[in-house]
Amino acid sequence: MKLIPFGASGWQVPAIALGCMRINRLNDEEAKTYVRTALDAGANFFDHADIYGGGKCEEIFGRAIKGLPREKLLIQSKCGIVPGQRFDFSKEYILSSVDGILSRLGVDYLDSLLLHRPDALMEPQEVAEAVMKLKAQGKILNFGVSNQNPYQMQLLQKYLPIPIVANQLQLSLTNCTMIAQGLEVNMDRSNSLGRDGGVLDFCRLHDITIQPWSPFQYGYFEGVFLGNEKFPELNAAIDRVAEKYGVTNTTIAVAWLLRHPAKFQPIIGTMNLTRLQECLKATEITLTRQEWYDLYKAAGNILP
Repeated sequence: MKLIPFGASGWQVPAIALGCMRINRLNDEEAKTYVRTALDAGANFFDHADIYGGGKCEEIFGRAIKGLPREKLLIQSKCGIVPGQRFDFSKEYILSSVDGILSRLGVDYLDSLLLHRPDALMEPQEVAEAVMKLKAQGKILNFGVSNQNPYQMQLLQKYLPIPIVANQLQLSLTNCTMIAQGLEVNMDRSNSLGRDGGVLDFCRLHDITIQPWSPFQYGYFEGVFLGNEKFPELNAAIDRVAEKYGVTNTTIAVAWLLRHPAKFQPIIGTMNLTRLQECLKATEITLTRQEWYDLYKAAGNILP
């Protein structure tokens, strides 16, 4: 398994993280098989959130890893969403959320804790107090965010004595405005507006690992682009590259993300073992510059 730096933590982690949002679709034996298949392939970075399955996903995963050496696993979870009600980054809520996460997972600490989306009522000093208390207690080792722009991260970092190591952001071949805006600078096009504040370059400048979520989705959650008749040119281009390398279209979609010099760590959410292997295969492929740009253009993007 290819390794990449995990932000400014000094850690080296797998280039692909395994998202466990759908692990509640598996029974306990299937979940154990999933975890062990991943570990056998060197994929030991697992991403959770306390809202996935209403907490059931963490419980199932906890049972699946029971008996495994904790130090062999890299476990990340997220907190801060009260579904349908509010976002909550209060100190009290973060502390209680992490205790719940650890209890459901059956572990003593998280390798990484992320805040799940921004909270408009965030008090950065309060977040920092919660994070540093958790770190002092040994309950978390690293801290990050999701779906935050540069100024939101800077505001948090002002009060944090430890670095923000990761930012989980939506990114795929069909959702790559953060890349497109860097190519369409000073143009009379929507991508040149820079709606995310230049988050890609900011994260690169500050050694923050971008973790792309929904790497096969188009729109927000409208469906996958692979094999979708809405994207004939893109799928034809992906299939040509896949044939060259003797892999599937799934592998190439992930390889496109891995080719970027920002060293993205895609979050792969499949529970299908065959597709999991196809995703992990992407770490063995380095697309040429021309192949990367061909796919970028086939997805509907332009070159100025």
